[in-house]
Amino acid sequence: MVEIVVSVAAKVSEYLVAPVGRQLGHLFNYRTNVEDLSQQVAKLRDARARQQHSVDEAIRKGHKIEDDVCKWFTRADGFIQVACKFLEEEKEAQKTCFNGLCPNLKSRYQLSKEARKKAGVAVEIHGDGQFERVSYRPPLLEIGSAPPKACKALESRMLTLNEVMKALRDADINTIGIWGMGGVGKTMLVKQVAEQAAQEKLFDKVVMTSVFQTPDFRRIQGEIADMLGMKFEESEQGRAARLHRRINEEKTILIILDDIWAEFELEKIRIPSPDNHKGCKLVLTSRNKHVLSNEMSTQKDFGVEHLQGDEAWILFKNMVGDSIENPDLLPIATDVAKECAGLPIAIVTVAKALKNKNVSIWKDALKQLKTQTSTNITAMGTKVYSTLKLSYKHLEGDEVKSLFLLCGLFSNYIDIRDLLKYGMGLRLFQGTNTLEEAKNRIETLVDNLKASNLLLETHYNAVFRMHDVV
Repeated sequence: MVEIVVSVAAKVSEYLVAPVGRQLGHLFNYRTNVEDLSQQVAKLRDARARQQHSVDEAIRKGHKIEDDVCKWFTRADGFIQVACKFLEEEKEAQKTCFNGLCPNLKSRYQLSKEARKKAGVAVEIHGDGQFERVSYRPPLLEIGSAPPKACKALESRMLTLNEVMKALRDADINTIGIWGMGGVGKTMLVKQVAEQAAQEKLFDKVVMTSVFQTPDFRRIQGEIADMLGMKFEESEQGRAARLHRRINEEKTILIILDDIWAEFELEKIRIPSPDNHKGCKLVLTSRNKHVLSNEMSTQKDFGVEHLQGDEAWILFKNMVGDSIENPDLLPIATDVAKECAGLPIAIVTVAKALKNKNVSIWKDALKQLKTQTSTNITAMGTKVYSTLKLSYKHLEGDEVKSLFLLCGLFSNYIDIRDLLKYGMGLRLFQGTNTLEEAKNRIETLVDNLKASNLLLETHYNAVFRMHDVV
């Protein structure tokens, strides 16, 4: 009987005394719980600030932030906002207490209980914010700058594009060549090929890089690796082996090698032969058809010719814009377009140089184009030379002209940091007193040159290049 009484008493204690004890604990620890919450919120804020520094640094490097990190920031921000509101309301409750209107015991109990609960949540969120890394280096998705819309609509280019795409879909063709003189638009065409192949999902991966007259194998490997989401840390030999393995991991991949001047050994950068990797296809461009068919053993070659009369005029007109419809300007503009000899690089640079200029400037430009001669280059080359010289003359200001000439001293790719060093050393920029001011000026001038088509974009924001014809 005694045991039964003891058991009942224990149960009564469990159901009545323990809860009362907890409630009294919340009441007696009211101030401790509120202060603990305040401290935990401060710690969480500090942790969030540290993670924000890591995120900002990653973004500056062009990295992508991990999804779980973004979700943590959202959760932390939401909680901090709610907790701060709670603490503000608690402060207001204390003020009324000093004014003789103390909250009743029930309210203090609820506030204390809520503070303790929120402090636990803050500790949990803080603990969840420990990440091995906050970001990753994404593969490059863009194949340089997109071709102008006007070029995409040209019938001759569309016909060639369709033929190249047909060859890419042919299971028996794995190496395709595209040839034509400098400035005729080969690079523009293969960018369209890359874009369409990606849209149609013909390949799991599409990558593109330029070879140039003097191949830089390390750079070529690096650009392909970037587009595949890789980052090299090995020796030269280790880089090649890992790139080879990474390409082979793709079931289907299209590799575009632009601007090949002579026989190019794929083995040097460890691009697998299409014979060894059946899902790998190559598109190669060159000025010389024999380099493609004889030295690179392409199976199907496509020539890119200069634009004929109507198409050349369409491209020129679209680049200049509505001002070309001026009756006084139209006949002069027609003659200027003819002087560009159907070469897209000449058409685009001249059109951009003369856009929105008055009729007298157009007349002077036409005279310059007609009288420009050179005995050292071919007739077609003379046309290109004269159009590019005209574009240079129409650059506004000595600074941008000097920067353009400085760019001409670099081979292939130009890093804006190098321009900053040499430009300041040569004192090219007037009125700049700090590195930041000089950097801002360079970025403005580079944008000017890009807008004039005298500089081209690359895969990297701070790196650009000059067309070899320029």
